[in-house]
Amino acid sequence: MDIALLGEFGFIERLTKDFTVKNNTTVKGVGDDCAVIDAGEKYLLLTTELILEGIHFDLVYTPLKHLGYKAVVMACSDVCAMNGRPKQLTVSIGLSARFTVEQIEELYQGIHLACEEYGIDMVGGDTTASMTGLALSLTAGFWFSRGAQYIEESGDLDTVVSGGSADRENAADVPETSGGATGAEDGATSEEQPEAAP
Repeated sequence: MDIALLGEFGFIERLTKDFTVKNNTTVKGVGDDCAVIDAGEKYLLLTTELILEGIHFDLVYTPLKHLGYKAVVMACSDVCAMNGRPKQLTVSIGLSARFTVEQIEELYQGIHLACEEYGIDMVGGDTTASMTGLALSLTAGFWFSRGAQYIEESGDLDTVVSGGSADRENAADVPETSGGATGAEDGATSEEQPEAAP
């Protein structure tokens, strides 16, 4: 069967239909913007974004610094969509031999700029070789108290853990874009975007 016939969400549902939740610490698993993990006094919103050269970006048109910035915003947008404010981030990259150290430093300049602007700690990741092109995988997380509310994909406030309105610390600080919150994956506004390298 052609994957295109199922579509992205149908494909994911087919791959994961046999997986059941085995741990009571898993509040919400596959099927929403973020997983929700019960960590005792707090909950954790957790999401991963995979970004591939030739699929999500073309380096002919995309400066590496812009790509780094955009990758952070893309990864964090799912946390923002569920009323979270991303606090931690891991970045893993696969790169081919055509990239120089200076080019990857430029990529990380964009990642650093976005982390500084939105108050996010980059806490780890991984690096590996790639036969062709550049791949980035970013995982974003946010801890929130049981008294805060997170928003399901349907747009409803979850009734399992909500105990009142989210305070400012727990509220989403959604990166402003020309398209509003739903346009977060498009990156920053012209004032926020890093300058292209000469």
